[in-house]
This record gives sequence, structure tokens and C-alpha cells, in this order.
Amino acid sequence: MTEQTVAAPTVIWSRPEEERAGTPLLVLLHGYGANEQDLFGLVPSLPEEFTVVSVRASLAAGPGFAWFPLKNDLSFSLQAVKDTTSTLTNWLDGVKDQHSSVTLLGFSQGMGVATSLLRHRPADFAAVVGLSGFAFKAEGADNEDNFFDDARLAERQVPLFWGRDQEDPIIPAEAVEFTNSWLREHTKLTKVLYGNMGHGINAQELGHVNEFLKLTVLAPKG
Repeated sequence: MTEQTVAAPTVIWSRPEEERAGTPLLVLLHGYGANEQDLFGLVPSLPEEFTVVSVRASLAAGPGFAWFPLKNDLSFSLQAVKDTTSTLTNWLDGVKDQHSSVTLLGFSQGMGVATSLLRHRPADFAAVVGLSGFAFKAEGADNEDNFFDDARLAERQVPLFWGRDQEDPIIPAEAVEFTNSWLREHTKLTKVLYGNMGHGINAQELGHVNEFLKLTVLAPKG
């Protein structure tokens, strides 16, 4: 395990730099109040073909970090989301070319960031995994700058895995309802519900994520 600080985020890589060329890249985006170490523990449960990089958000929040500020009612500034998306896109532009593909895995707030990256650059990603999270509502006047290219994304139908507990106590019902309809319209969605998981990740879900990544990213095409 090697740790590296770059101009934008602090990241942890699963492989040393000399072993990354030509491998598929899997980018881990943690939830609110966590850090780059949080999801890195998933690496042994993910397909070994991937080079995994876990990214730390830049904003201090509680014991860890956040991708953007949240108010008490979990509302947020869409401009802050766009700023974070732009920063991560610029960083990915500097590393993606040495990899055969780029896939995103985001937990909770990190899923919101992952889907925002996908919407901003639909052609850049092979697949997305979203765990116990949501996508941001950004339509009409909120997207008059066309920062989120939803029309192109709908055409591409990028595979997306969305796993959650139907009784998740953290994500508001309104956000879940929007995410469900939006993902069905704009991605090739695999949605799985789990019981007794709460706002977390369990072994069954990790098994399903493993299968999804093997089928959508690693399996030979054509």
C-alpha cells in the first residue's frame, strides 16, 4: 500500500505506480465524515484485476471529511457539487490514460459524487457502483450550463449498480424516489435491496458488487 498526495486529493493506491499501467481502475469515494481509509478495507473483496484508488474528500467534517457541506436537513449547494466534480475530473484526467478503463464506487455522499462525475463526463466511465446513496436533482435552471450531460448519458446506458436497505435511516425518501426514477431513465440499472443492513455495506452486497464488476467491466466484450 502506498499513499500519495497530489494537487487535488489525497489518495491511497492498491498497487505501486510501476504495476498500474494497463489495468482497469476502480475509484472509491467515501461517505460524509469518513476518509480514504474507510472504503479501502473493501479491496480484498473486490476483483483482483483492478487497481483501486481510494480518494479523500477535501472538506473537514466531524472525524473525517466531506465532498461538500451538508445542512442539518441534508440539503446542499449544487454549485459546491459542481466544484467538487470539476476538481475530481481534473485529477482523473491526469491518471486515467494509463488504465484500460475507469469505474467509480461511491458510498452515501460518495455515490452522489460518483453519479455527478458520470453525468459530467458520460464517456469516461465503464461502470458505476452506488452503495446506500443517491443522485442529485439538477434539472432545468439548475443545469442551464449543461454541466450534467444527462441526454448523452441516457444514450450511453452506462451500467450502474445501486444497492441499499429499504429501511436506510439516513437517506431521505424524496432523494431515494428521485434517484430511482433518474437512474432508470439514464443508466443501465441493476438495483438490489437488502434487509437489516441499515446505512452500511454487508457481505451479500459485496458479493453482488464483485459479480457486477466482473460482468460489466472485466468480461470480454463482443
